[in-house]
Amino acid sequence: MLELRKDIFADERDDNLKEIGKGTQRQDMLGHVTGTSSYFNDHKLQGMLHLKVVRSTQAHARIRRIDTAEAERSAGVRRIIRGADVPVNLNTLLSLINFGKDDEPSLAVDKVRYKGEPIVAIVADSEREAFEAVAKVKVDYEPLPAVFDVEDALKPGAPVVNETYPKNTFTYHETYDHQRLRFGDADAALATANHVLEQRYQMSPIEHAPTETNGAIAAPDTNGRYVVYTSTQALFFSVDTCAKILDVPSNTFHFIGGTVGGGFGGKVDTLTEPLAILGAMLTGRPVRYVFGREEEMQYGPPRGAERIYIKDGVMRDGRIVARKIRAYFDSGAYTRLSSYAAVKCAAHLPGPYTIPNVYGDVYCVFTNRTPATAMRGFGVTAMDFAIECQMDKLAHLINMDPMEFRILNAYRDGDMKAHRREAKNTALVECVQVAAEKAKWPLREEFKRASSRKDGGGSRAVIPPTPTDSSRARPAAPIQQRTSYDRLPPNVTREPPREPPPPAPPPPSPRPAAPSHGATRFSSVFGTRRR
Repeated sequence: MLELRKDIFADERDDNLKEIGKGTQRQDMLGHVTGTSSYFNDHKLQGMLHLKVVRSTQAHARIRRIDTAEAERSAGVRRIIRGADVPVNLNTLLSLINFGKDDEPSLAVDKVRYKGEPIVAIVADSEREAFEAVAKVKVDYEPLPAVFDVEDALKPGAPVVNETYPKNTFTYHETYDHQRLRFGDADAALATANHVLEQRYQMSPIEHAPTETNGAIAAPDTNGRYVVYTSTQALFFSVDTCAKILDVPSNTFHFIGGTVGGGFGGKVDTLTEPLAILGAMLTGRPVRYVFGREEEMQYGPPRGAERIYIKDGVMRDGRIVARKIRAYFDSGAYTRLSSYAAVKCAAHLPGPYTIPNVYGDVYCVFTNRTPATAMRGFGVTAMDFAIECQMDKLAHLINMDPMEFRILNAYRDGDMKAHRREAKNTALVECVQVAAEKAKWPLREEFKRASSRKDGGGSRAVIPPTPTDSSRARPAAPIQQRTSYDRLPPNVTREPPREPPPPAPPPPSPRPAAPSHGATRFSSVFGTRRR
């Protein structure tokens, strides 16, 4: 049960909660428990045809020849669709908001860049006949070198995965090959640290595994329009993407979403709707295109793999003085949403902690793997995992309680974030205190008395001088610059850490008046929260 700590956040909200903690019935609950909820696949239209695709058996290859002659003669086949039949074959989702270049074909034409890439679509009277025709299509490949590791993909001479981005990295603002964050001089601060800890963290791709697989049904409607029943999680993105790929006005379509049988971000990409609609356009009949379970698991977009390196400098009293992060997002063969994940990741550094020197490089990298997509906080989830693992290791390294270590380094109101925004409405200190209380985890009295509303600002609000990369003078390597993470034997003890010095009280500064409309929007980057 959610507990709202009014004693801690007494003046944060003045509303009375009407739902939390009460047994309010969801609007769609009865349909779910009685089995009457309507999903896109419940629509059985008269004369409906079925679409299936021929998928690449190679991770990276040139297509020499596609032979569909036998498939065209197969029973029940109504139409064979190739890349040349798609009006605008190249697309990327975020190009709708002018973010990135069109790099992914609906149907591959000259090359395939990951195993499972669609090459030919077949529309037939039944699913069985469509599958039988798919098996009769012959594709002649010329195998090409492939790369599956993000760091290998960035090495000189690595195979070019996606010719739109020949360096195997997404290009931001047509200039930069990665997201960059610089705040203070991390290298100089690392040279002064009592301990330096560098660790590598890895997250593998994760399949969403929804009970309902990706799919859509498209049918001709009146006045040259098409009605589309879909499982998408992004209805308006899907409408505009289909309009772009099929080169028609968006009001050509009537999209009907409804209940989604599990998504978690895996149904944001527009994977089935364009081909289903194109099949309906070319045959004049309703067309159903649904992923099978194997397609969903092997070829549906996963959460992308991420590799993160964190190097921290920490003093004996527990203060983190520098953090360097290098992160790689495995986008797979095409962009999809990974370029946005890298932006979110950079906006989240260095976590909820006040660190006076931060250095971050975040790359979106192309490999010959299945294109990745959104999944529950993508861009932040893996980084949070890595940062919090690192915090535990740092606390162990200096023999400090991990809860108290977090309280010591947590944002206070008035602190300066590495993005040069003032921290406001911070609450990590209180969250850790309550977590410790619930877990009966002992905290020393000074940490029990700590507050997010005091001891912030002042020297912690200063924006430090930040050298540019070109002018950076590399400091000489100091003694004890690298500390290995080795756990002590049970019978070995360390002397207790020194008491952390109390921070200097911040000078009083007038707070800006709250907006009269009371609708300041929350932003994880800018640090404002609705009042």
